[in-house]
Amino acid sequence: MQQKGFYNLDTAGMESVVSTNKVLKNTYMLLGMTLLFSAITAGISMAIGLPQGAALVLMLVGFGLLFVVHKMADTSKGLLAIFAFTGVMGASIGPMLNHYLSMPGGPALVMQALGGTALVFFGLSAYALTTRKDFSFMGGFLMVGLIVAVVAMIANIFLAIPALSLTISAAVVMIMSGLILFDTSRIIHGGETNYIRATVGLYLNIYNLFIHMLHLLTALGGDD
Repeated sequence: MQQKGFYNLDTAGMESVVSTNKVLKNTYMLLGMTLLFSAITAGISMAIGLPQGAALVLMLVGFGLLFVVHKMADTSKGLLAIFAFTGVMGASIGPMLNHYLSMPGGPALVMQALGGTALVFFGLSAYALTTRKDFSFMGGFLMVGLIVAVVAMIANIFLAIPALSLTISAAVVMIMSGLILFDTSRIIHGGETNYIRATVGLYLNIYNLFIHMLHLLTALGGDD
């Protein structure tokens, strides 16, 4: 009986590892496809010269689609919802990218932001996957930081203080970096077993990391 108990425990542990690895594999595969789709829709948005007002509308649509994705994540429609969401989000940054690309040295700044974002994401993901550390303790701190950052962003719409804008972007880069560790850790330790929800979390981390890293690089370069 004792041997049978150990056998069942070992089998359960192996099944848990297999399940976790499957979620990781599906998450990174879907993440890659959604990022590529976002890049395509961003390119189309840039090519047609989408106005800033339309980009704002798309951002609001994307916010609504985010709730749809979470609601449908456990169904087959979840995949359609996540591609709709990431496609809209990609298209919404077209005007912003056109703005940065029109600046002196803009293309180099955009490439630096892309490279920096990729480096941070792969570096932190590799660290979380290699060490297998549990970063769930960071959840509360990151949520508070995110709320403060959002409130500060809303306030700065009216205040328009360049130094505050730079501080917010620096804070968001740090928060998104922490969230990459947090979200990857949740997948590893079974806190998130739905690969569609896991993909959305990591996608938003990368999306915001890129935008605010681009702002930081531009501001530090004296072009913003």
